[in-house]
Amino acid sequence: MRIAYVGTYVPRRCGIATFTHHLRQSVGLASGGQITDLVVAMTNRPDEHDYGTGVHRIAKEVRSDYRRAAERILDFGADLVSLQHEFGIFGGEAGEYVLDLLESLQRMGIPVVTTFHTVFEQPEEPYRGVQQRIADLSDRIIVMTRTAVRYVAEAFGVPGERIACIPHGTPQPPREGRDELRERLGWNGRKVVMSFGLLGRGKGLETVIRALPGLIRRVPEAIYAIVGQTHPEVIKFEGESYRDELRALAEDLGVERHLLMIDRYVDEEELVGMLTACDVYVTPYPGMQQITSGTLAYAVGLGRPVLSTPYVYARDLLADCPELLVPPSDPEAWSEALAELLRSSDSTARIGERIARIGAEMHWPAVGRAHIELFRQLTETANARTAKAETATAEA
Repeated sequence: MRIAYVGTYVPRRCGIATFTHHLRQSVGLASGGQITDLVVAMTNRPDEHDYGTGVHRIAKEVRSDYRRAAERILDFGADLVSLQHEFGIFGGEAGEYVLDLLESLQRMGIPVVTTFHTVFEQPEEPYRGVQQRIADLSDRIIVMTRTAVRYVAEAFGVPGERIACIPHGTPQPPREGRDELRERLGWNGRKVVMSFGLLGRGKGLETVIRALPGLIRRVPEAIYAIVGQTHPEVIKFEGESYRDELRALAEDLGVERHLLMIDRYVDEEELVGMLTACDVYVTPYPGMQQITSGTLAYAVGLGRPVLSTPYVYARDLLADCPELLVPPSDPEAWSEALAELLRSSDSTARIGERIARIGAEMHWPAVGRAHIELFRQLTETANARTAKAETATAEA
């Protein structure tokens, strides 16, 4: 099988790039080396990053690049295209330039499997129209939650047989022991609450900082680690003002010694180590419509105790652990929930075991096998349809 992957790609530092990279790896391993592939990488400018060989570039705002990419995929002889869709990575209004690529692939008869990384229950224009057309031009749609299946079916009229639910892939737990990781990070003797991601407003981090005074009264050794550099687009418009506001808030509350801000890019190996070493991972997001969270997925895949606000993805992922869902923008509720977990090692261990059972199905080897099975079904159907058409033509 020959597969072309379209999305952002490493070494670009973004969640979709990392996802595309791991998907490519896991599908290749699941196939037993029977896959030949091509990467079509979205870039902000033509000379961005050194991707090495085997990668074709699309400059985001160069519309003609999308048609050229379709020709490259045809020349490659792709049996199937795996497209990663996220708002903001494709050019034109609401990312409409990607439609040129998909329409070209349809004319060429190359099947497309599109993964929707974001789906809204009630999508608004102009994004709705573009996503509707993407759904129409895709042979299969992959989403990562049961709720997203319903959203896609209802919002875009996609039949259930054209929608597949495959969980967000996650790393497997590291071989290095947790005690060794905690010692290396200097976290021995502390109860570490952690959040990770490109720093920017709208993630609810203030809520956890406001919860620290109440938490520290109950668990004096608690610290809150906010890991990750500030988002490049945030830097452009406001510099480090948001990070400074978080530090100032902690000082005003008298908890600055319990706030650890690791302000730098953290690669996946280091992130996995930090997640393994922390005591509780939190996503205190205030917006309830978020349909995926790669960082929450990683924490669950690694079997770490988690607390989260009840946004869509968290509700789906933690459906069997509703006690781990905490109201947004409620510092007292967060203080109590964190203290309850952190005060008892037995409690965190029990929660970790329950989370690990959920996360086992999300490890990349399992996710790769689910993708390759779907890809094989689709290519077999496409090949059978082509053979039937060729037979009918010959008989005519």
